[in-house]
Amino acid sequence: MITVTNFSKQYKGFTAVKDLSFSVEPGQILGLVGPNGAGKTTTLRALCGIIPPTAGQLLVAGHDIVEEPIEAKQNIGYIPDDPRLFDTMTVWEHLAFTAAAYKLSDFEQTAEALLESFELTHKRDTLVHNLSRGMRQKVAIACAFLHDPKVILFDEPLTGLDPQGIRGIQQAIRERAQAGAAIIISSHLLSLFENLCTHIMVLSLGECRRIGTMSDVVSEVGQTDSSSALEEAYFSLTQQKEKGEA
Repeated sequence: MITVTNFSKQYKGFTAVKDLSFSVEPGQILGLVGPNGAGKTTTLRALCGIIPPTAGQLLVAGHDIVEEPIEAKQNIGYIPDDPRLFDTMTVWEHLAFTAAAYKLSDFEQTAEALLESFELTHKRDTLVHNLSRGMRQKVAIACAFLHDPKVILFDEPLTGLDPQGIRGIQQAIRERAQAGAAIIISSHLLSLFENLCTHIMVLSLGECRRIGTMSDVVSEVGQTDSSSALEEAYFSLTQQKEKGEA
């Protein structure tokens, strides 16, 4: 569903991502982890067509994001770390606008179900300007889910959410994966990966240090506690790269 081959991105001579290759199959949830500046957001933004690759190929549902941007984007749901919403539009108007953008007919039942799922029904007619940071995040996710995308990209999806909201978003992600979506989550919260992800990719200085199933990655450090093993694997892989570049 997602295939990235030899992807590189440079900004005025600075290499943000170098020769990155990976794939995500339907039903898989890939956790993208790494220090600040590792290339996580750059990778997600290139996958959804916001920035062009310097080199390489990025396929979404079989469509090249550069050569077939419309077809690729029709299959993508993207939730950035700071979603840009329209302050003077209500929650429902955001869903109606999204439906119009994707040319969805009879979207109302799906939209109502999403409002209920994210506990936004009582905010249906509220201007998003008057919503909390967490509720604005839920609105963005509901809009991204409305057209039932085959590929979902999350950049720090839990920002601003309370514990109840976090649980709801995690469950929604699991349900989307079970329905066959391919999902990538970028976050600094290792606990999120432990609870959700089937696979993990560790980035450092724009390069892939390790990619594999969650169990494979944590087993390499030789500990039985998967939580501490994931943390140790992360620091071991990223610190090795940084020392090698020093």
